[in-house]
Amino acid sequence: MKSIKILMAIVLLLSPFLSNAEIKNVSTENVKIAGSCALCKEGIETAAFEKNTSKASWDKDSKMALVTYDSKKTSIDAVLKKVALAGYDNDRFLAPDDAYAKLADCCKYERAVKKQAVAEKKMTEHQHGAMADTQKNAAADTDPLKPVLDAYYAVKDALVSSDGNTASTNATNLVKAIKAVKMDQLASEQHMVWMKVMKDLDFDADHISETKDVGHQRDHFSSLSDNMYKLIKSGKPSEAVYYQHCPMAKEGKGANWLSQVPAIKNPYYGAQMLNCGKTTETIK
Repeated sequence: MKSIKILMAIVLLLSPFLSNAEIKNVSTENVKIAGSCALCKEGIETAAFEKNTSKASWDKDSKMALVTYDSKKTSIDAVLKKVALAGYDNDRFLAPDDAYAKLADCCKYERAVKKQAVAEKKMTEHQHGAMADTQKNAAADTDPLKPVLDAYYAVKDALVSSDGNTASTNATNLVKAIKAVKMDQLASEQHMVWMKVMKDLDFDADHISETKDVGHQRDHFSSLSDNMYKLIKSGKPSEAVYYQHCPMAKEGKGANWLSQVPAIKNPYYGAQMLNCGKTTETIK
């Protein structure tokens, strides 16, 4: 019995270190997050958690949270933005009114009214991808996903030409563009969609880059396009995006793609059926 107690004590002592083991490039910050009860603790820590990327430990008495995150995958702003969107005011962002209203009655805390105007302004600026003091660069910053979309178009154009070598090279550039996206520049809705599709986008782009087989590339391009549509649809692209459909692709099941031009140039068949398909939606 004594040896079991000693073992349990050792596990408890080591648990903080073990919990950090999955997060690499560790950065930690102590931040104040508003809340009032144990249910708030669960909500805050759930919002901050992303496997192998970020987590938080919140104390309801001091209202302080120790935020631990991988500095190469995310930022303290990105983590606290998710916490605010879950309904909890913090040092960096004020929760939107509708998010705060959805909290359980026991979680309703006294809000920092004096800071509300400044915090709401900052939250809005982040949601639209540009801060007030960088308005000179607004044209370039309003669409942080444009490099990803441009790299996607390059892959699409190579498949239209049935050029597996160029598609592979362009997919490598797409992988780089995906990894370079700064999540804290995304508007709130697009940020949430990005978190859901990011890994799948990277998976498909990586598979296209690893082969010169056009058939295999087209298989992954289909699912890549589905997730790109969800992502672009969730925001407002800087230029019109044409969502197009080929009914013959995937053995008659049909497949979609995004295009920068309204004219149909089929990436699933190339010259064999270049003009097969139609535009089903224009996103702008």
